[in-house]
Parts: sequence; C-alpha cells; structure tokens
Amino acid sequence: MKNIVWFLLVSFFFISCEQKIKPSDISKINGYWEIEKVVFDKGKDKEYGMNESYDYFEIANNKGFRKKVMPQLDGTFVVNNAYENVSIRVKEDQLFLDYATPFMKWSEELVAISDDKLVLINAEKTEYHYKKATAINLLDDGKKVK
Repeated sequence: MKNIVWFLLVSFFFISCEQKIKPSDISKINGYWEIEKVVFDKGKDKEYGMNESYDYFEIANNKGFRKKVMPQLDGTFVVNNAYENVSIRVKEDQLFLDYATPFMKWSEELVAISDDKLVLINAEKTEYHYKKATAINLLDDGKKVK
C-alpha cells in the first residue's frame, strides 16, 4: 500500500511540473535551432553530433516561416530560397505549428520551449529535440566566440 501511495505522489508531482506553454512563449521559437536528437515512437533515439544545417524560425503575429540554413566557419549562413510557411494554432491547451509548402501541409505540436531548448512532436509521434544554435568553436580553447 505504501508503494502505491508513493507512486501516486511522485506521479502527481511530475504532472504538476509539466510545462504549460503560453502564447507569450511563441517568441522564443524565433532564431537558429540545431537538432540534438530524434525520439521515435518505437523507442529508438537518433543522437546528432555536429549538424550541417540548422532550422531558422521567424514568427510574428502567429505567422512566419522556417528555413534550413548551413552555418559557415566565419559565423555566416548559406541560405537557399526554400522555406516552409508556418502558422501557430492553439487547440485547447496545446500549441501547434502548421507548416505549408506548395507540395504539402503538416503539423507539429509544440511540447516544450525555453530560451535554449525546443521540442516538437509530429503526427507519427516522433519527437524532435532542438538546442539553440551557438557559434562554432573549432579551437575548443574555452574562449567564448561571438
């Protein structure tokens, strides 16, 4: 009986600590994001080390776009003309990013957002974990790069 009570208390704690995403959090999406890992519905994870491309989001008034950009060693990015239109949709207590290109439409749920972490989940229950992109430091000398 003690184990059941303990389990319930711990479960309630984690449920109450679940991050509620507010509309004011949407502005945190803006910027460069580097994929850290992908968690598939079947339980397999794919970890990413260094990425050749980042996702760049620019959203204002619940509309914007996402582009793939490639970071360069000098701090600039190579960008092409391909992009996805993004609109924010609120359904009950959930926030969705609705994407559209001339060829298809899809949605991802915004599961978690902070200044340096982003988690999106698609219709196939695949989770995409991002970290805020930072400057590339090849020297690894501990010095901050601009």
